[in-house]
Amino acid sequence: MALETNKPSFGVLDDVKVVYAAVELAAPKACDLMADWGADVTWLENTGAGDTIRDTAYVKQAERRNQRSVSMNYFSDEGKEILFKMLADADVFIEASKGGTWARKGITDEVLWEINPKLVIVHLSGFGQSGDPKMVKRAAYDLTVMAYSGYMSQNGTQEQPMNPGPYAGDYFNSLMIVSSTLAALHKANRTGKGESIDLAMYETLLAIGQYYLVDYLNEGILWPRPGARNQNLCGIGEYKCNDGFLGVCLYGVDQNKYFLETIGLGHLWGTEDIPEDTSGLWLANPHAAEIEAAFEAYCLEHSKYEIEADFAAHRIAAQVVMEFEDLVKEEHLKLRDDFMDWETEDGKTFKGLGVFPKFQQTPGQVWRPMPKQGGDTADVLTKLGYTADQIAALNESGVVKVAE
Repeated sequence: MALETNKPSFGVLDDVKVVYAAVELAAPKACDLMADWGADVTWLENTGAGDTIRDTAYVKQAERRNQRSVSMNYFSDEGKEILFKMLADADVFIEASKGGTWARKGITDEVLWEINPKLVIVHLSGFGQSGDPKMVKRAAYDLTVMAYSGYMSQNGTQEQPMNPGPYAGDYFNSLMIVSSTLAALHKANRTGKGESIDLAMYETLLAIGQYYLVDYLNEGILWPRPGARNQNLCGIGEYKCNDGFLGVCLYGVDQNKYFLETIGLGHLWGTEDIPEDTSGLWLANPHAAEIEAAFEAYCLEHSKYEIEADFAAHRIAAQVVMEFEDLVKEEHLKLRDDFMDWETEDGKTFKGLGVFPKFQQTPGQVWRPMPKQGGDTADVLTKLGYTADQIAALNESGVVKVAE
């Protein structure tokens, strides 16, 4: 199918133009979100194999919809000229690389602001644009910044730290990119002056992981890795039932009283160790091991659905751990239209997710599927003023790549 090249008017970011140069997940996912919300997004790919997301079977279709693909060597002299023309009327430029890469290629913030003084520039890297030179220049992936940030060390078991998946470090950073970009854009629109954001992935994870880090900074407390339980409280974690797993988050006076009665330990309520105003059943309590053992035994004797329904009726937060096959059958997701289908460029039906969150007055939408590598190169360059002969010459010389 021939893809539409003129973005329809929709979404809360309808007047925002974004250009980005990055591969795989963190920065592209941020741009995917903004594209779903109406931003005009151009994805810069190299002229070789392109974005490594293209090696995946399906997620590429989910996270590169609503975007244009321009394949080019943006570090060549002619490529820089094209890039500068693209950024002349852009609102946001996002690049992901080792710290200082673009500046070493002669594309500094100051050069870009000479072209567009209001431009918001986001430099995404694993370890930042400044600091220890050996860290600034170090390659980074989701797992390695998770390891460096201390976030990984808080997850897993006593014997083995584990990386939360899938690619949580990347996706946490996607949200930081979106939020900081829109904050800077607000300032640029108000003052007429652009902004440069030095976004180090590990610092995002420091911020996300500070819940227990500050206990260490202030008192030297090191909480153990909890595995499938909570570091501090009883009745919080993932519990095995006779037909699967249940996630439970127990907290509150009435909730604790009912919980103890249900698992056969109601006699502990109102005692010196667990007085009647107890809102949290702390692991420091002398009955903690007894409570956990009783609840584990109770779960093994009951259905996850039975416990979920009973706890929900008594205001205890509990949810069955959903597998993929459960998600696609779940009525609530259907009623909220969380899944949707769209047609790919080769005419196949792709099953994916809708646009989140659900803006009530100005909803997002899917207006085009993922394009081929360089699928929009000719169209974008034409709109920049290049002739067909000039585009053909640039394609022939390898400065750009035009999809066949």
